[in-house]
Amino acid sequence: MTTDANIVEILSKVTTATLTTILLKKGLRNVWLRGTKPLKPGQPRLVGRAFTLRFVPAREDLATPESWSSPRSTRAAIEAMPDGCIAVVDAMGVTDAGIFGDILCARMAKKGVAALITDGVVRDVAGVLGTGLPVWCQGAAAPPSVAGLTFVNWQEPIACGGVAVYPDDIIVVDDDGAVLIPAALIDAVLEAAPEQERLEAWIMQEIEAGAALPGLYPPNAENKARYEASKAKS
Repeated sequence: MTTDANIVEILSKVTTATLTTILLKKGLRNVWLRGTKPLKPGQPRLVGRAFTLRFVPAREDLATPESWSSPRSTRAAIEAMPDGCIAVVDAMGVTDAGIFGDILCARMAKKGVAALITDGVVRDVAGVLGTGLPVWCQGAAAPPSVAGLTFVNWQEPIACGGVAVYPDDIIVVDDDGAVLIPAALIDAVLEAAPEQERLEAWIMQEIEAGAALPGLYPPNAENKARYEASKAKS
């Protein structure tokens, strides 16, 4: 049985670009979460299971500061987050209301949440960066979430960056953004990913040695044989 530790160990060495290629070969095109950009350059590649949160458009009787004390609030959702998860937040692409600020991000970091991913924005950027929680989002906005959004629930299917995300799907993030791997496909991806990375590393070596692209990328039968021979020697 594949454990989460195995998943993290293998996929932390695989780029999101490689993962999108593997998923494309399996028929999945819509797996890159649009608008999820690293808040700070140089954040590490991270892997974890999705813990989903969902906002809907603001409604004046519901999106109030008083709602922050409700049993169904972002605060309650954060307390339900397990160690090592990646919080994935459907903010509907809203960029003029920050979903989380420094205090909420500090609590997430304290609970061992691996990262925050959203198609929206955060607030209190300096404070958020100070918490050490890695964040991928569309930037920053000073107004709080209730200025433009109503929080409704957690751990249910969401749409983030135009991608359907279900609780416990696998999320991988790096400098290119966030990619989703459906939980049901994880074993197949784990099998294919290291080999794809190994092949592309060999192709890069060939290019650096002066090889032309036709027949190399993708490799024809001759180059496949050369690649297999190089594997046998290593």
